[in-house]
Amino acid sequence: MSETRGALRVFLGAAPGVGKTYEMLEEARAKAAEGVDVVAAVIHTHGRAATEAMTQGLEHIPERTVTYRGTQLHELDVDAVIARAPQIALVDEMAHSNAPGSRNAKRWIDIEEIRSAGIEVWTTINIQHLESLNDVVAQITGVIQHETVPDEAVRAADEIELVDIAPQALRQRLADGKVYRTRQAEGALANYFRAGNLTALRELALLWLADQVDDALARYRDSHAITDTWETRERVVVAVTGGPESATLIRRARRIASRSSAEVVVVHVARGDGLLDPERRTLTGLEELAKGFGARMHTVVGEDIPTALLEFARGVNATQLVLGTSRRSRWQRFLREGVGSAVVRNSGKIDVHMVTHGQDRHQRRLDIRGTRLHRPLSWVLAVVVPLVAAALIYLVDRWMNVSSESAVFFIAILAVSLLGGIGPAVASAVLSGLLLNYLFTSPRYTLTVSDPNNALTIVVMIVVAIAVAALVDSVSRRRAEAVRATREAELLATFAGAVLGGAGLDALLERVREAYDQTSVSLVRTTGQGTIGVDGTHSDRVVEAGVGEQPPTEPSAADTVIAVPGNDDVELLLAGRRIGAEDRRVLTAVALQAAGVLERRRLAAEASAAVALAETDRLRRALLTAVSHDLRTPLAAIKAAASSLRSTDVSFSPEDTEELLATIDESADDLTSLVGNLLDSSRLAAGVITPSFSYVYLSEVTARVTASIAAHAPHAVERLVIDVDDERVWADAGLLERVLVNVVDNALRHGDGSHAEGGGSDTVEIIASSLGYPHAPGVGGVADDADDRYRCRIDVIDHGPGIRDSLREHAFDAFTTEGDRNSSSGVGLGLSVARGFTEAMGGRIDLVDTLGGGLTVRIEIGKEEPVDD
Repeated sequence: MSETRGALRVFLGAAPGVGKTYEMLEEARAKAAEGVDVVAAVIHTHGRAATEAMTQGLEHIPERTVTYRGTQLHELDVDAVIARAPQIALVDEMAHSNAPGSRNAKRWIDIEEIRSAGIEVWTTINIQHLESLNDVVAQITGVIQHETVPDEAVRAADEIELVDIAPQALRQRLADGKVYRTRQAEGALANYFRAGNLTALRELALLWLADQVDDALARYRDSHAITDTWETRERVVVAVTGGPESATLIRRARRIASRSSAEVVVVHVARGDGLLDPERRTLTGLEELAKGFGARMHTVVGEDIPTALLEFARGVNATQLVLGTSRRSRWQRFLREGVGSAVVRNSGKIDVHMVTHGQDRHQRRLDIRGTRLHRPLSWVLAVVVPLVAAALIYLVDRWMNVSSESAVFFIAILAVSLLGGIGPAVASAVLSGLLLNYLFTSPRYTLTVSDPNNALTIVVMIVVAIAVAALVDSVSRRRAEAVRATREAELLATFAGAVLGGAGLDALLERVREAYDQTSVSLVRTTGQGTIGVDGTHSDRVVEAGVGEQPPTEPSAADTVIAVPGNDDVELLLAGRRIGAEDRRVLTAVALQAAGVLERRRLAAEASAAVALAETDRLRRALLTAVSHDLRTPLAAIKAAASSLRSTDVSFSPEDTEELLATIDESADDLTSLVGNLLDSSRLAAGVITPSFSYVYLSEVTARVTASIAAHAPHAVERLVIDVDDERVWADAGLLERVLVNVVDNALRHGDGSHAEGGGSDTVEIIASSLGYPHAPGVGGVADDADDRYRCRIDVIDHGPGIRDSLREHAFDAFTTEGDRNSSSGVGLGLSVARGFTEAMGGRIDLVDTLGGGLTVRIEIGKEEPVDD
């Protein structure tokens, strides 16, 4: 291997046919003309004359031949390329999957091996084959690309060139036959190559390439130690802590970014010790919110949050930074500089937005108003605090008088009232008065008060202290009640939201278990019918839902039992700490909601059963209606023709006799077809279809289809145009024949466009093509993976009036007909049976519009026997 790794140049396209290979060959010829050693290692021209002409004059390295399942495949010969050692090797289609048994599964790995030998590689790829864009492309085109290349492999390229062409220009190229054959081009234009698809893919390619340019810019800045922000593109970074204000900040950043079409990046800075990090599910929720806005979320680790935040912002070349205002108290901000102020001070050219939110006034501080000590400790405090206050006063007694000493005791009494409640506060007030009198008023060390003013001071202190303690206690109680009411409202809103949001009983009970710190919770229903449990006990209760460890099944096994008002059959059972009376109100409401969920579940089951019965009744009536007409008509014709032939009153000419016999024959064929479809539909409904797979040539199947149709409609076969080449599929020959007979018969009956306004065609085409190279998406399709190259697409194309939008969704349902268009439209089972048989063979069937008018029934079926992994 060479010590110098070869360069990589990628020609990127938004869709097949934009001219990637042509552009690569054109520049390669220019290099060769300059004396550079260029070889074509593997080139896919797809039969395009202009591309083939560009390969002339270039040295070609023979491809290696691989035999796979009887098929000769041509693959890149990596060893031959390395042995030849050119300066530049042209390797087309980077996303190509090599034939099974090759040294490397993917061609992009072959490219890496060639580059390791010091050879520069030029290659091509379409945007739909990039791993990170797989799901986006699937949403745009409806085609899932399984044949992908990791983004890193493409991003590692030394140069990426976007080969661009306007969507309308590309569609015109297809219409002119410069990309695919005319018939294939028609299908491609109506599907993958729709103008909207091409526009979206083009924008996707431009955006991805813009990100690549950003990455290259970042690498350049890093290599040259550039820390200043280059405002090449607006980018807004929003910092989140995982607190309740984080969602508000992300939404505000999105609004700021939308004004300048900027990109949004969300970042969470985690401390190295992880002690203050939010719960993982909180960050997951924020990540989902960011993703919904099209933003990316990152987590970085750093002890100094402002520094880590600014380093990240500069690393992504951010132009704006969004922060929430501090939730810390004023004292905390005074003692230590906050994150916001530190970021603003060191932000440099980055604009900083400080966003206010509802949580900035809810600092994390000790709220002694809501703190209550255990009762015995409160009474101990009522004694200890006045004694401590007396000891402190005693140390500075010489500089104080009775008024100031009473103030100190007053503060001590307030502390007791806040921490212990009204009872300990009163005791503390009395004890404080006694201590003030005994230790600090004349005469000292007696309970006698010589000065009336001192006596008044002591009495006022005790009375005021008791009054203030009562007021503080009242406020604390009301606050506790308000907090409890708020908590109850929040819990009820949470539970109600879970129910309205469609959460199941298990999710609802899990919320109850978490909120009330229970070991397990269950919802039981009394059935009135005794059952034997696994432990042999007899019970008439059924557990509808349960969460936690060993959910209680009987009230006797629960620590708390919540009955449902108005419903004696349902009970909410909780195992764990006992629930107080104040929480039972909320749990009773929850039990009512759970009972409501049970009732809705029961009603939904009844409704589902009713729908099933209604559908059965609809099918029964449809069957009776169809059979009454479609059976009666041929039977009547057979009866009339047979009666006429048996009649001795009339003498028929040979021509008339032949016509009557033909009528009997055609009517019998109609009956056979109808009964066959009814039987097939019954077999599908019963799930007893077992395909017998083998290799089947489509030319043989279409020959039998033509013969079957000719038997009852000899003139109709003249409208058939068949182009299946030598395509071979892995299918059940009999089932595939039934599928094509039904679909083609439907097309022949409904697809005559020759009488339409403006003229048209009455032909019905059967065209088969492989899903894979050298065909295109929407026609033969770019191969999604190695196996997709062994799938076949069969299009049955008519040029008639098409199908009404109201019927398109139900076209494959049983007894769906275009009866208003043709009185002889049939019983409506043909397409339903076709879909059932196709899916039984592992294929799929769909409807697409024919370019220029009409309907195309598209069938995809496997070409090779599946291999078990």
